[in-house]
Amino acid sequence: MSDNSQTSPRFGPATGIGSLPGDDAREAVKTVTGTFEDFPYLPELPARGPGADMIGRTAGMLVELYARVEPSGWRLGDRPGRDTKRARAWLGEDLDALEEFTQGYEGPLKVQAVGPWTLAAALELRNGEAVLSDAGASRDLAASLAEGLRLHLAEVGRRVPGARIVLQLDEPSLTAVLRGQVRSASGYRTHRAVDRQVVEAALRDVAGVHGDGPVVVHSCAPDVPFALLRRVGVTGVSFDFSLLTERDDDVIGEAVEGGTRLLAGVVPGTDTALSDPAGSVMGVRTLWRRLGLHPGLLTEAVTVTPACGLAGASPEYARRALAHCARAARSLADNPE
Repeated sequence: MSDNSQTSPRFGPATGIGSLPGDDAREAVKTVTGTFEDFPYLPELPARGPGADMIGRTAGMLVELYARVEPSGWRLGDRPGRDTKRARAWLGEDLDALEEFTQGYEGPLKVQAVGPWTLAAALELRNGEAVLSDAGASRDLAASLAEGLRLHLAEVGRRVPGARIVLQLDEPSLTAVLRGQVRSASGYRTHRAVDRQVVEAALRDVAGVHGDGPVVVHSCAPDVPFALLRRVGVTGVSFDFSLLTERDDDVIGEAVEGGTRLLAGVVPGTDTALSDPAGSVMGVRTLWRRLGLHPGLLTEAVTVTPACGLAGASPEYARRALAHCARAARSLADNPE
């Protein structure tokens, strides 16, 4: 998983995170493949409704576990219902569009799914509590997710045979799980912190379904556990660059020197005025200087992305933000100093 010795590039210079505004799968894939010619991804369109959202989409991939929408959120049930079928149908629609717009494509292609711990924090058991509250249920969920992802990766590989697939696991709740900050159903207490070794083992098992393929963990929450993710052996970490502090310098430096790819979220995820592309990556150059890293390493170590998904942005801003990432990455390559 963390073998970075492959001669063909495993990552492109810029890509997106996952979600986009709107509900037209073909338009979304056309935008993504047109903007990131050397690192497209399979977009997610949560505006379509339950089942197209991050949790529902991944719940639809589970094997022998099924979820349905309740007023409180997604809850595990006994059989596949309307919500599961809808999630699977939308994913099929998205894959059809991806196949159409990637004819003949060869290179890295990113797909996203929710990781085991954010999923365990978001999905409910039949009693209404989070799966996270039950160690056995959390294990079963991770195993079901791993099997579902194995099938999903095989399907993407069949549809885009020239692709070198990058698997992104979305784990915005990972830090809260480790710190015991995930709230119970009542909201009056929090679930116990999960032991770090248990967290690592589940992530390692789920990431392991991709074999030697690159796996990225994404979180746009503060305090991303870089050291833990390096121990798991992921190939890259995707994060909101604006949330880094100088406290993170040592772990970032160690990650880069250990060959971990940084997917640096430098472009805001919601509508705002965008600086010039060089200005967007100025913080990355500053970090490099502070760490005493060689400027020539920048393009080998960094992929430029938005800070988070773009579901909350206007369609026009989302298109501009993606294009801005591509231009900022070119600026980094042209002038790493």
